[in-house]
Order: sequence, then C-alpha cells, then structure tokens
Amino acid sequence: MADKITIEVFRKKLPDELTKALSEADSRTDIGSGAALTGAVAASYLIRAAALTANAGESDNGERLAYLQRNGEILRSYMVHLIDEDVKCRGPLRKALREGDAVTVEAAREPAAAIANEIVNMMNQLLTLLDELSGIASPEAKRFTAAAADLAMGAVQASMRYLLDLAAQNSDETYRYVVKRENEITLDACRGLYAGILGKTE
Repeated sequence: MADKITIEVFRKKLPDELTKALSEADSRTDIGSGAALTGAVAASYLIRAAALTANAGESDNGERLAYLQRNGEILRSYMVHLIDEDVKCRGPLRKALREGDAVTVEAAREPAAAIANEIVNMMNQLLTLLDELSGIASPEAKRFTAAAADLAMGAVQASMRYLLDLAAQNSDETYRYVVKRENEITLDACRGLYAGILGKTE
C-alpha cells in the first residue's frame, strides 16, 4: 500500500502555528508566504479604516468608502489564499534542487517567482486604494490607513528581495537585468504612493 500523502494547508493554521512554520529552517514556506500574510493584514487595516470613516458620518463619500471596503476584502481574501499558493509554486524548484538537475533547476526558477510577483502587483493596487482613502479618512481612521501602507510596503520590499535573489541565480544575464529593472520601476511607484499616503495621514 502506498504511503499516505499529507498536504499541509498553512493559511488555516493558527497564528502561533503559522509563524512557527515560517521560522523553521526546513519549512516549505518562504518569504512569499510571509509577505502574503503581511499583505492580508495590510488589507484588513484598509477595510477597518474605510469602515471607521463611514461610521464617523463626516464624509460624503459613502459609495467610494463602500468600494474601498469591497476591494479591500477581495485583496485580504486573495492574500490569505496566496500563503499556500507560494508554497505550491516553488514545488517544482524544490524537486529540481533535490534531484540536482541544473537544466530543470534553471527552468523552475521563473515559475517559483510567480506568487512573489503577484504579491508585489497586488500591494501596488492596495497602495493605490490607500492613497484614495488617505484623502478622506476620518481622524480615527488615519492611523490604520498609515499602518496599512507601512505593512503593504513591507510586503512589497520583502517580496522583491526574494525575486532579486532568485533572479541572481539565473544564468541568463538579460533575465537578471529585466527582473532588476522591473522591480526598480515598481518600487519607485510604490514609494511615491507610500509617501503621499503618509503625507495625508500624519
């Protein structure tokens, strides 16, 4: 009889269990899983800030606040989903590294970057939503708006660190350059949004 295969679902773990898994040297999780968790918290604070602003009754932007809450919830849920998707996308790379096939390892590196790339893109969208919210946030909501931006930037920078490290191991010089340049452009855009959010909330 074949051995039973156990599939570990990280997103359903309690915070203590998940953070312990992230801390283990031989964990199947990586920076992308932690960045996805951080992104989910950032989206949660966006939702909370929009709800606090709506509850304050000081804004005429009810429809926009509802829009921000809806999209914040989509991003929160999606980021939680990506905790495990990051583990899955690196499966072929883990297997190739175990087998020691250099050609297969090279081919598996790009797919292993997929979720970290997605986190960067989604956090850029989250910062765009936060930029809008920061202009209408109630006084009580501003600290959550700023904290959401802090966490979103952290998720962006952590994901990029992983992406650049992965690309640096690729033998294709053009690929390494493109990854580096694309991340520089995205990081500049995120930093611009982040500075604007802090300027309106502090």
